[in-house]
Formats: sequence, C-alpha cells, structure tokens
Amino acid sequence: MAVTRPRRYAGLRNTMSLSDEEIPMIAADELVAIPLFSDLGATELRFVADAVEDIRLLPGEFAAHEGDERALFVVVSGLLELTKEINGVERRIAKRHPGQLYGEVPMMLSTKLPASFGALVASRILRLDVETFFALAAMAPQVAASVGAAAMRNVEGLKELAAETRRPDMTVFGRQQDQQMHEICTFLHRNRIPFAAVDTGGSAQAAPPVPLGDQLPVVELADGTRLIAPSVREVAGAGGLQLEPERGDYDLVIIGGGPTGLTAAVNGAAEGLRTLVVERFAPGGQAGTSTRIENYTGFPFGVSGDELAGKALRQARRLGAEIVVTRAVEAIDADAGTLTLDGGTALAASAVILASGVEWRQLRVEAIDRFVGNGVYYGAARSDSGLAHGADVFIIGAGNSAGQAAVFFSRHSRSVTMVVRGESLGASMSQYLIEQIASNPGITVVPRSEVVAVHGGEHLESIEVLDKETGTVTHHPAGVLFVMIGADAVTAWLPTTLARDANGYVLTGTQAREAGGWQQDRDPFALETTEPGIFAAGDVRSGSVKRVAAGVGEGGMAIAFVHQFLALRNGGNARR
Repeated sequence: MAVTRPRRYAGLRNTMSLSDEEIPMIAADELVAIPLFSDLGATELRFVADAVEDIRLLPGEFAAHEGDERALFVVVSGLLELTKEINGVERRIAKRHPGQLYGEVPMMLSTKLPASFGALVASRILRLDVETFFALAAMAPQVAASVGAAAMRNVEGLKELAAETRRPDMTVFGRQQDQQMHEICTFLHRNRIPFAAVDTGGSAQAAPPVPLGDQLPVVELADGTRLIAPSVREVAGAGGLQLEPERGDYDLVIIGGGPTGLTAAVNGAAEGLRTLVVERFAPGGQAGTSTRIENYTGFPFGVSGDELAGKALRQARRLGAEIVVTRAVEAIDADAGTLTLDGGTALAASAVILASGVEWRQLRVEAIDRFVGNGVYYGAARSDSGLAHGADVFIIGAGNSAGQAAVFFSRHSRSVTMVVRGESLGASMSQYLIEQIASNPGITVVPRSEVVAVHGGEHLESIEVLDKETGTVTHHPAGVLFVMIGADAVTAWLPTTLARDANGYVLTGTQAREAGGWQQDRDPFALETTEPGIFAAGDVRSGSVKRVAAGVGEGGMAIAFVHQFLALRNGGNARR
C-alpha cells in the first residue's frame, strides 16, 4: 500500500530550528570522515565545505522528490529511505546509511532523480548541485571515479524497477459499450487503481477461465474474489479508497475534489487545518477528464487532466488531508456548522469551501438518454481511447475541452467530426488548439450545425445533423458521440440563505453583500458567500474564470480567507 504517514519537504533548508551559531555548517576537517572525501587535499576540502549545502532533516521530511533535477546527496548521519511510485503505489526501494550516496546515477547519466529521498530518523545530508560536483571532479578526478563506480553498481537495480510490469489490482469483465462497465473503468482510471478491462463481446480468447454468469460487469480482485455488477462505491471500497471520514469534526470541509478543491486541501493541510475533501466520483473534477491541458504554467509540453489531478491528490494526502470518494454532501446547516453526507453521516466544520465545480450540460435530443453510456458520453477522457479505437467519432462542442478531445481521439479513431453550432471555433477555443485542429487531416469541423436525432438498437448506431444555414438534415453512421456543450452549476441542494445568481452560480464577496442576505457588521471576504464561514471557489462561483489555473489560484486564496475567518471567530487564533 502507499505510504500514508504525513511528510514534509525540507527543500534546501540548512538547519532545523536552531540558529547557525548553534548548528554550524560542515567544516573541512569533518569531511575527511566521509568516504567520498577522505583522500581530498586541504584545498579541495575547503572548496567542498564552502560550496556544499548542509541539510538537516526531521523524521518524515524529504530532501528531494522523484522527478526533481539531478543532484548528489551524501549521508552524514541518520537513516534515509528511497521511495518510488510503481504501478500507482509508492514503494520503499532502498535505504541510505551514513557515508552512502544518492543521486549518483542521474548525476552521471544526466537524468532526473528516479526516486524520492526522505529521512526515517533525524538526519544530516550534504547536497552537491551539478556545478559543484563537476567543479570538484575537475579538481579531484578520484571523486568522479568513485561516484561513477557507485552509479554502475546501482544502475542494475534501476533497470529491474523499470522492467516491472503493470500488475492490475482488478480485472473488469463486461461489454465495452455497457454504461456500467464504462463508469467502473472510468472510475478506476481516474482514481489511479491499476486494472485490466476485458471486453466479453470481443474474441473468445478474452473469456475468463471461470464462467461469468448472466450479470455483467464482473470485477475480479487480485485474490480471485468477484464482485457481480457492483456499484462504483463497492468498487471503491474493494480498491482501498476512503469512503468514510475518520472523525466527526474538522476545521475545514471542502466540497469537491477538482483542481480548486485539491489546491485548497493542499494549502489547508499544509497550514495545520484538519481538512476533509468530499468528492462525488473521482478527484480531478471536470478538468480531470481533459485529455491534454497545454496552457497550464510549468508544463511546457502539456499535461493530461488525470495526471495533474493525480499529482495534486498525492500531495494533499501526503500533507495529511483526508479525501473521501463516492460521497456527496446533501445538506448544510450554516447556523449549526454541520454538514450531512449521503447515508446520514453528520459532520461538524468550522469552515466550508464549496468547490463542487460544474456538470456537463445535457443535450436536448429525443431518446438520447437511452444511449448514455452506450454510445453517447458526456465529456471525454484519456480512458475513453478504447471506445474511439478505429471508430468514426463525433464530438459536439467548440470549447477547449472539445478541441483537446478531438486532437487526442484523432490518434485512435478512423475519423473525428466536430459538430459546431457557431460560425467557427474562434469564438470559444484557444488559438493553439484551433491551429492544431486545422493542421490535422483526421479532424473535420462542421460549423453552423447541430445534432437533431440519434438512432440505434441497444447501442447508438447513427445520428442526424442539421445544417442551420441550408436547413438540410444529413444522416451519419456513428457509434461514438461525445457531448461537450458547456456545463452548469448544480447548486439547488444548497440552503436558500446562500445566494446564487440567475444561473445557479454562488455569489461571493461584494455580490454576496449586495444580494441582501449578509447579516454581519463586517464585509464578507472576497470568496465568502452570504453565509459567514462558507466560501465558494472555482467554477461554481459566480463570475469565476473557467480555467484550471484560475481555479487553482482561487483554491489557494480561499485558504487565506478561511484563516482570517477562523482568527476573527476565535479571537485571533485560527485553530479551535
């Protein structure tokens, strides 16, 4: 199982909590006790003492994380551990004792760090950056020889880790186009649970050794246990995901686990708030289904929504936030400071952040509901590539999500057709996507058009498209239709005292005060609703910018306002 104990990242911190006078930096005469430096001359020892970073770690703190830029670490005292994510699980792969190195392989091969490096006990390490190491190697070639030899010894172990095959925790048997099969597979993918999907409507060789029976899908666990036509919550429980809160009261409850909610969880937990995230389906929200986000800072070649969500989820959990999935908040009692989850679970919360985002808008076409999950899908994710394989895919929509899906599915399908109501993509799509679509021969854009009918037996077989300019209706064979025509806030369940705009988006700040429901002597904080201590951030908030980066920013801002609210309520102390 993944490591769950709270951990902190020490970065390049030079001491724990004592001053430089109480804990001096390493001296040249101390370095000779370390094997790597034992035969250096006085000049070289002074160079190392002046250039090296002297880092002291408390138990559970990290000096570096998997994927960080290369550096060479030398253990002076204590005990450190290397951990690496393999098949979605964080594995302990090695330990480092005093005198031993970490980072020798990436230093010699010019790669990033292959594993995270954290302290099991109070420890002291030295860090040599690239410039320092190669300057020292030029002065003392024996150092480079020693590090190179250590790299050769350890590179075989890295090869073995890289060669490990993906072992599924679950195998899902069912018909690929079945709605429940699609929902379970999407859930497992987005929650990063290793699984294999077997289409029982495919070749006979895919059939399991034991008959499945009439009820599908069937989920088989690694120990052979079978779940017959299970609910998503049953699958979540079998996958070891958290379904119940661990406590009855929290400093902060965040409703929604999209980028906004996860950012709030990361910041809240990091700052000591007892934090719970309640997510209806899977972390990542609507952004988690994006096949490729290319305009998010820090990812020069883009990042998929599920990858971004996965990293944020791991960060939030590592810092101590709880995330429960397949649960929904059904009621909020602002006066009592309580929330009620589905099933009747009651929680007390000092503050609440609404980060529930939006849900895909439904297509108003007769009989479309019977094809949802059987050829018609709201939204699209990387896990849907199997549906598109070799098919003629139709996408309704002209926003960035639709454009990202079109580019992604063009690599898997026979053709992609975008049905667009407007004159062109220019009014609602980023220019970089418009250019990618225009240069892709596998994508056809049909403007001034809309889908007016769907046909089929058990599954979608064809659609009818109206050309609004000519009034002509054309018939197209279609087994896969992705609908991305915008999204709406689902906020009818909120208390009536929490003001919303005409479209259901939650009012905050100045808008909340002007709505007439604010009863406090002070002004509401910028992200505070008409109920004190209840904040809204991200897409669910009225006037928000519907972009991932904006939602992430609001998630961080919300925590600052939560601290201010708690300090006011508790007489200057943000914690109860």
